[in-house]
Amino acid sequence: MAAANPQPRRAHSGSRRDEAARLAVLHAADDLLVEHGFGALTIEAIARRAGVAKQTIYRWWPSKVEILLDTLIEDTEKRLPVPDKPTAEGIRGYLRAFARFVTRDPVGQVLLALIAEAQHSPGTAERFHQRYLGPRRALERDLLARATDAGEISPRLGPDATLDALTGPIVYCALTGASVPRGLVDTLCAALLVPAS
Repeated sequence: MAAANPQPRRAHSGSRRDEAARLAVLHAADDLLVEHGFGALTIEAIARRAGVAKQTIYRWWPSKVEILLDTLIEDTEKRLPVPDKPTAEGIRGYLRAFARFVTRDPVGQVLLALIAEAQHSPGTAERFHQRYLGPRRALERDLLARATDAGEISPRLGPDATLDALTGPIVYCALTGASVPRGLVDTLCAALLVPAS
C-alpha cells in the first residue's frame, strides 16, 4: 500500500508563463515600439517577432499597454534605480541618469510613448499611474524626504511640485526630440534643492 502524501497537490491555476517566451515578448514589444512607434505596435507583430502564438500573449496580457508597462517596470528597476542614499549628489546623479534614460535608452522610449498615449486614453492613463508612475513617485518622494531630513537639501516647493519641476523640463525635451541642455540638471538642482545652510 502506497504511503499517503501528507501534502495535498495544489490546484493548477492556469498555464504558467514560460520565462524565455515572456522575455521574448517584452523585448519584441520594446524593439517594435522603437522601430515603428506606438500606433503601429500590434499584438500580431509582437507575437511574430517574439516567436510565440498570439493566443499566448492574450493569455498573459490583456493589451499592448500592459506588455509595455511590464517592460518599463522591469527595465527601469535595473537601469534607473532610485538611489538608496539620500544625498544631494545622489539626487543630481539620478536626474542625470533620468535625462540619459529618456533621450538615449530604448526603454526610455517606452516611457515617453506611454506618457503620450495616456493623454488620449483614460484607461492607459489610469494603468500607467497605478502600475508605474504612482509607485515610482512614492520612491522619489521618499528620497527627497530623507534628504531633507538629513539636511542635504532644503526644497523650496512641496515634494510633488519639486519632482515635477525637476523632471518636467527633462521630459519636455525628450518628448519634443530636443537634447537635454548641458547644465540643465545642475541649474534645476541649484534652484529647487537649495542646500541647507
